[in-house]
Amino acid sequence: MVKEEKEKASTEELNELPEETELGKEETTELAAVSEEKELAKEEVLPTEVAEEAEEAKPKKKKEEEEIVEERFYTIPLQKALVRPPKKRAPRAMQLIKVFVTKHMKLEMKVSEEEEEEELPQLIINSDVNEKVWSRGIEKPPRRIKVRATKDKDGNVTVYLAENQ
Repeated sequence: MVKEEKEKASTEELNELPEETELGKEETTELAAVSEEKELAKEEVLPTEVAEEAEEAKPKKKKEEEEIVEERFYTIPLQKALVRPPKKRAPRAMQLIKVFVTKHMKLEMKVSEEEEEEELPQLIINSDVNEKVWSRGIEKPPRRIKVRATKDKDGNVTVYLAENQ
């Protein structure tokens, strides 16, 4: 009943649109066709299909959680970034984070030419960590930062900002 009222309202709105030129007529017919397609798409989705999609989404999240092999919390000192000139401190702090996590999470680096063909593990720094370092500008990065580093089954390390910061 509500759908019928919506259909009537949408067709009345389309009829009220000014039709000055042939292009205007084409646009109104296109709008009507698009609105009809949207309504048909809404009707085609059954509650059982929605429930099935929700069930499929839940295992994906569990799979992502299962992939985490190792998780560690670190407080990374960034005082060495203050030794640099003022306009190079925040980039240096980001370099220090990368070096610290690479060392402590035992991230493998390429050793020989044979390993170049294989896909190497990556270090991924979340944007929240980057924003925290750059929050006070390029000249004044924080003295230390608390992070959560996770390693998945492929050896990729992802660095997140600790939850209490």
